[in-house]
Amino acid sequence: MAMVFAFLMVAAGAFVQTTIGFGFAIVIAPALFLILPAYIPGPIALVGLVIALLNAYRYRTSISFHGVGLALLGRIPGTAAGAALLLVVSAHWLSLWLGLVVLIAVIVSLLPHRLEPTPTRLLIVGFLSGFMGTSSSIGGPPMALLLQHQAANHIRANMAAFFIVSGFMTLIALTMIGHMTLYHVGLALPLIPAAIIGYLIANKVIHRIDKQQMRWLSLVLCSLSAASAIGHFFYQQFWAS
Repeated sequence: MAMVFAFLMVAAGAFVQTTIGFGFAIVIAPALFLILPAYIPGPIALVGLVIALLNAYRYRTSISFHGVGLALLGRIPGTAAGAALLLVVSAHWLSLWLGLVVLIAVIVSLLPHRLEPTPTRLLIVGFLSGFMGTSSSIGGPPMALLLQHQAANHIRANMAAFFIVSGFMTLIALTMIGHMTLYHVGLALPLIPAAIIGYLIANKVIHRIDKQQMRWLSLVLCSLSAASAIGHFFYQQFWAS
């Protein structure tokens, strides 16, 4: 039953990411963490990389590394900082961190301010993306906030390109600290077909979906998912013990 739930969640996450350009890990990470903490961050990062490759190929003509290049540069120290956090934080506290990261991502997504992607901001969001992505598997919101007012295909293409390079960075860092092993690869492989199914379904209906409706639905799912992760932390902290 747990595997079926994980399969469905990954398909839903892939559907959301293919539709709006990001959101895979936000939607599924807290829920999968409750099933098995080892899903976070390595296996989810690996499945997310597969989705990024699929979307980058679909929107390859809209990719421009001029914008994401500086963000990738900033992601290098961010990835190192995120890996360092994993060395000192237990799975128990990771549940709280994961929930808080998702809530912050939701709040940031609701901000009315329009941010232009200046070089300094690209470096900053690259660092934040690396730190959040490596420590919690959720690295999309900083970049999404900066690119949210650009054309839809441009967002999907450049987010996918960013996720490919940054995903490899994260997996290398996780491997170096022992958080991405053959065991974690084994957890990820059964979920890849679910990601492909979510991607294919999204491409069938993407032209019929209102972007704002999908955005609000994903934010609601994210909030419920984050609340579950935070609630799990407090349950373990004050009642289970």
